[in-house]
Amino acid sequence: MSESARAQAGAVAPSGLPLRAVLPNAITALALCLGLTAVRFAVAGEWDKAIAMVVTAGVLDGFDGRIARLLKAQSRFGAELDSLADNISFGTVPALILFLFVTGGQSLSKTVTNGLWIAALALAICCALRLARFNSRIDAVWQPHKSAGFNTGVPAPAGAGLSFLPIYLWLVTGNDLFRSWQLVMPWTLFVALLMISALPTYSWASMRIRRSTRLFVLVLVALLGASLAIEPWITLAAISIIYLATIPLGLISYAKVRQRRAAEGGPTTGG
Repeated sequence: MSESARAQAGAVAPSGLPLRAVLPNAITALALCLGLTAVRFAVAGEWDKAIAMVVTAGVLDGFDGRIARLLKAQSRFGAELDSLADNISFGTVPALILFLFVTGGQSLSKTVTNGLWIAALALAICCALRLARFNSRIDAVWQPHKSAGFNTGVPAPAGAGLSFLPIYLWLVTGNDLFRSWQLVMPWTLFVALLMISALPTYSWASMRIRRSTRLFVLVLVALLGASLAIEPWITLAAISIIYLATIPLGLISYAKVRQRRAAEGGPTTGG
C-alpha cells in the first residue's frame, strides 16, 4: 500500500454538521427571537417597533423553508422548529400585543379586560390548532386545497398581519377608535376564526407569473418595497385589506377548480 493510500485509510472522517444544514434553522431561531422581542417593545408601548419585529419575523419565515430546500438541508427537526416558532411569533406574540395595545394606558372594567384576554387566547389557540392541522396533513396522499394551489384557511403569518390592522390604522391616523375594545375584540376573534376555517385561500408559492407580465410584476415589487420604507403602516394596512378582498375571490376560483374536477371525473371533496 502506498503512503497516500495509507494516509487516506488512516484519516479520520469529518464529524459534525455542515453549515448549510444549520443555516435554515438559524434563520428560524432568529425569527423566533424577533417575535419575542416584539413583546418587549409592546410592554414599553413602542407599537411601531413591536409590529416591525413581527413583520420581519414573517419575512424570515418565508425564506427559511426555501433556503432549506435550496441547500437540500430539509429535516424533521427543522420542520418541527419552524412550526413551534410560528406558533409563538404569529399566535402568542400577536395575542399579547393586541391585549396590551387596548389595555395599556386605559381604564377598562374587569369584564372588558377579561373579554379582551379571551379574544387574545382565541387568537393564540386558533393559530396553534391551524399549525397542528397543517402538520397532521403533511403526509396525506390527497389534499384537495393544496393540490389545487390553495391554502386551507389563512396562514399563520398572514393571520398575524391581519390581526394588526387596527394598530396600522391607529399609527396612521392617531384615532383612538382603532384602539377601542369594541373594535379590536371582535376583529381579533374574526381573524382567529379565519385561521382555523376551511376556506380556500390563495397560496403565494403556487402562483405563476406569465412571461409577458414579469416586468410589470418586478416594477410592482420594487414600488411595494419603496412604499414599505416610506409609509410602512399605510402600506401594511393596504396589503391587509387587499388580502381580505382575495378571500372571496379564492372561493370563486376554487369553486371553478371543483367544477373542472367533477367534469373530468376526479375527486372534488374540499377541506
